Amino acid sequence: MNRIAGIINLDQEIDSMNELTYFRCMAAIPFGARYRMIDFTISNMINANIDSIAIFARKKYRSLLDHLEQGKAWDLDRQHGGLFILPPDWNDPTDISKGELQHFHNHIDFIHRVNADYIVVSGSQHICNIDLQAVLEEHIETKADVTVIYKHMKQLDSEHHYTKKLTVDENNRVVEIDYARENPHVYMNMYIMKKTALLKFIELSIEKGYTNLFKEAIKPNLSSLHVHAYQYKGAHAFIHSVESYYRNSMRLLDDNFYDCLFQTEAPIRTKLKNEAPATYSENAHVERSMVANGCHISGDVKNSVLFRSVKVGEGASIEDSIIMQRCEIAPDAVLKHVILDKECTISSGQVLIGTKENPFVVAKRQKL
Repeated sequence: MNRIAGIINLDQEIDSMNELTYFRCMAAIPFGARYRMIDFTISNMINANIDSIAIFARKKYRSLLDHLEQGKAWDLDRQHGGLFILPPDWNDPTDISKGELQHFHNHIDFIHRVNADYIVVSGSQHICNIDLQAVLEEHIETKADVTVIYKHMKQLDSEHHYTKKLTVDENNRVVEIDYARENPHVYMNMYIMKKTALLKFIELSIEKGYTNLFKEAIKPNLSSLHVHAYQYKGAHAFIHSVESYYRNSMRLLDDNFYDCLFQTEAPIRTKLKNEAPATYSENAHVERSMVANGCHISGDVKNSVLFRSVKVGEGASIEDSIIMQRCEIAPDAVLKHVILDKECTISSGQVLIGTKENPFVVAKRQKL
């Protein structure tokens, strides 16, 4: 059996979410009432029987550490293999590597020692539920040097302007990688290759003074490498901005999208919280919303996503909004097109209104 190890590379993910990334990296942003963005990447790896996962983190990863702990929620708290959260080693006087290659250089021992024949490298901004074993099988069958994963988009949104696009031939071989706005083949920042090949790429890249393994060692060599394109056909969301986060969170209220992402044989796992089920008073009215456990609802909630332990007072109205964990909405407050980060308090009678294109965002632990 061919074994795979995983690397989740957060180094190239820019904190572009304003208030939502003041205190955390992109991977730690809450999503879908009870998850964090990184949960999807880790779950995809675990569902492919990957039991050794390294996370390359550089900054604002305290929240990530708090969420992941020892990896118990994903069965990664084990003696052999497991979860490794790896910041770069700033104290190595011999280190001449730069950019993301500093991670690959500083943690080359992980790649050398891991019991795997193949390595899958992924970011955390592409929300999906992908069968990585199927990707590996196609990679081996096509005898590719590298297999990259893409999504054919029926409609390109504004966030896709910031993603690489793939041009593929009739044999699904990648012939060009660029940022062409009209190209619907969105590269999902995931690729797989043999461990031995990855080690050679790393060594060559550091010798040449590169900063980005994919951009400088793989992309310019498409003519000499066999880079195969694997098309992912499941539910997908790319989170790059507050607007894209809001819009894709609202998509979770669509049954088809939700079922394709969550109601499969491959579960998305997250850190467990032992809280009571949500409770509703006699005057509560909830319509087309996701409400996590621990919530207490006494007001009106419509087309919204409520994370764990949110309290909604009597007469309060929440519509088209995202309310993160442990927020308190006092009686008669009105929220529409709003994103509240964790532990915010909204006073009685307060009115907060944004738009779909520009939701009103309140940073963590604010009182209004």
